[in-house]
Amino acid sequence: MSDTPLLSSLNLPGDIPGLSLPLKLALAQELRDTIIRVVTKNGGHLAPSLGVVELTIALLSCFDPARDPIVWDVGHQTYPWKLLTGRAERFDTLRRYGGISGFPNRSESPYDHFGVGHASTSISAALGMATARDLRGGTEHVVAVIGDGALGGGMALEALNQAGGMGKRLIVILNDNKMSISENTGALSRFLSRNLSHSTVMHIKQHVARVLSRLPKGESIVDIIRKGELSFKSFFTPGMLFEAFQFNYIGPINGHDIAQLERHLEAAKKLDMPVLLHIRTRKGKGYAPAEHDPSHFHGISASVADEISTPPQPEGWKPSGPGFSKAFGEALCALAETNPRIFAITAAMPDGTGLQDFRELFPDRFADVGICEEHAVTFAAGLAARGYHPVVAIYSTFMQRAYDQIVHDVCLQNLPVTLCLDRAGLVGEDGPTHHGAFDLSWLRAVPNLSLAAPRDEAALRSALSLAVSMNSPVALRYPRGSGRRLDASHMSFADAIETHDGDYPLPGRGELVLRGNARVCIMAAGQRVVPCAEAALLVAEKSSRLASVFDACWVKPLPEEQILALAAENDALLLVEENSMMGGFSSAVLELLADHDMLGHLKIRRMGLPDRFLPHGPQRRLRADVGLNVSGIASMLEELLPFAAEASAS
Repeated sequence: MSDTPLLSSLNLPGDIPGLSLPLKLALAQELRDTIIRVVTKNGGHLAPSLGVVELTIALLSCFDPARDPIVWDVGHQTYPWKLLTGRAERFDTLRRYGGISGFPNRSESPYDHFGVGHASTSISAALGMATARDLRGGTEHVVAVIGDGALGGGMALEALNQAGGMGKRLIVILNDNKMSISENTGALSRFLSRNLSHSTVMHIKQHVARVLSRLPKGESIVDIIRKGELSFKSFFTPGMLFEAFQFNYIGPINGHDIAQLERHLEAAKKLDMPVLLHIRTRKGKGYAPAEHDPSHFHGISASVADEISTPPQPEGWKPSGPGFSKAFGEALCALAETNPRIFAITAAMPDGTGLQDFRELFPDRFADVGICEEHAVTFAAGLAARGYHPVVAIYSTFMQRAYDQIVHDVCLQNLPVTLCLDRAGLVGEDGPTHHGAFDLSWLRAVPNLSLAAPRDEAALRSALSLAVSMNSPVALRYPRGSGRRLDASHMSFADAIETHDGDYPLPGRGELVLRGNARVCIMAAGQRVVPCAEAALLVAEKSSRLASVFDACWVKPLPEEQILALAAENDALLLVEENSMMGGFSSAVLELLADHDMLGHLKIRRMGLPDRFLPHGPQRRLRADVGLNVSGIASMLEELLPFAAEASAS
């Protein structure tokens, strides 16, 4: 139960319209205090939510949230919305395993009218809702709230174009804070940020008036201009852009002034046409550290582990490096020192992808294209067509948006572009919109593309070096967080560990990590290779029967010769991946074995992500739930050992 007086005593959200302005201001402070308290403990998107506190109160004052759909773009700024729409009592569970989501979720609340997690979708969804309303003769208002970073995405601009052309009654609120995750880039962002002072506008008007007054009928023209001051100003402010899209533009206004917000929202409700309300806010408002460094406080990690819901780390394992993202950034900087053809590209995430140092060291060979993944990939293709080797670093879940560009613009033309898919696999508390669960499946189907899954940071550095030396498309996928290395010196089978300190294997070659004696082989791809090795060693400690462990290294092209040889030598195979089992690594192995008529004598089990969207929660907890932790892999291995023993005896 929330200990804040208004949040605990009000009937929310119904009481909000009747509150006095002083009470709304007090409520705004309580919201900020609650968000800061919970998010600094649980982790989450702090700065974006602090920036829309007043806007959220104003929306709930002017609209009926049960009847009027409010569609939030991305949704990482909806913590005030959750607190004010029936989830205050559970807000302490935010992003915790089994708790409320960090994003709007239709199954969580009737006030979440559209589930989101990716940017630039709100206007399209809201336009669809407005069209449905008109088809059935409804009267409700439909509102889309979009940030200036998301507005730069092509999908948002496509939606603006369609909405203006259709002329539907729709309200779009542009929350302009000059930030997405990092500082916004591009001409549109600079245009939106233009804020001519009153004196500047007056100076221009006076100069134009003096010039026109000297012309025939000039006084009449000046009089028209004076009567149309807002239209005159629109030539020098962002209103010009949105009026061209056939939107009625209002703003820019102070997004932290509740009374002003309510006044303009009420005016927008009365217009029977598309309206864009441009508000200016401060990301991190009310929390000095977040205001000073909004990029750092965009999303923060939990300060304490969830001891109840998170299984402990396995014994004997140590971090293998500084984390995959940081290792990638360091390796790319080192390669760029000697290779002037390398060009780095990201989509609004230079810090998250580890490219912040590259941006500083090689500013002429770096581009942050904003939230425009499709453009990022085709931009890279253009660079590659003229002799450069672009490296595109985008989270796996967001790279899905550029699938067409990967197929047609990069791979069809066989251009040397390296795609680096960060956050592959289960990402944790950001949940199902952010899990990189499908990249092995959809990338494996694309011709001309080589697809690698390095198991740790050292392998990622080596794989990146190989990728940028190749004259063809390559994709590298790697997880959030750090890899692990095995300290098995205390184990009786430690001498079975194969060491691999050299270059990354060429496409179509893998590495044997453990050489076993049990006629069972675990084949894995990516960062689950290391837990597979530990599981095999743990089982061997009890049974004296050690399974072999093979790191495929490449999911495409598969190390076919090695896989076929291991299949011939063993009686049972366990295939492991942190990707959807539909169409992923294990599917590729099964296809290979079927093509060579080798399925008959083998007992095969598969482990991976099931055919459902997995919830939010700590990575370790989620992996335990689907059996992709050490104990889960060990249990499956123990089921296979008796079969191998029987097969050997016969």
